[in-house]
Amino acid sequence: MSNVKTILLVGVGGQGTILVSKILTHGLLKAGFDVKMSEVHGMAQRGGSVSTQVRYGDKVWSPIVGEGGADILISFEKMEAVRWANFLKPDAKVIIADTAIPSLPIATGAEQYPEGTVEAMQKLFDVTLVDADKIAKEKGNPRGANVALFAEAVKVCGLDFVDWKEVLTEVLPAKILDANLKLL
Repeated sequence: MSNVKTILLVGVGGQGTILVSKILTHGLLKAGFDVKMSEVHGMAQRGGSVSTQVRYGDKVWSPIVGEGGADILISFEKMEAVRWANFLKPDAKVIIADTAIPSLPIATGAEQYPEGTVEAMQKLFDVTLVDADKIAKEKGNPRGANVALFAEAVKVCGLDFVDWKEVLTEVLPAKILDANLKLL
């Protein structure tokens, strides 16, 4: 039986999904795991869907897993969680930011943002809903919702065996380091 775990991180362009994936990858490498990361930018610069997969274990052969193969979903936006649900194992842990970012059809009024996205996920998975924007603002870093969500995911998923403060120090630029360390 494989000890490889797959974490799927999804969001909308500009939310810091890829940065958090890099932080996660760096930390798991420091912890001694074989780690592979894939990233799909999509229309990231235009607010489109962004996804990355971080796979770690004793030996990881591929950076991606197909439908029904992810152990953990970290979603930076509510609708993105639903969009990627088919990639999750039935016993997956799901961490969702309580954030709704309207797509272009929704922003123009052509469509409505779907209601009940979190409730739909809760019927199928072990879901933790995080008000990452509020946490980031309370900690004095309103642009740090991605790291606030990541900090909660570390707790929920039992990844606290890594010295994440050290990892952030090594990965983040000095000008944003202190503000993000407060979020851990």
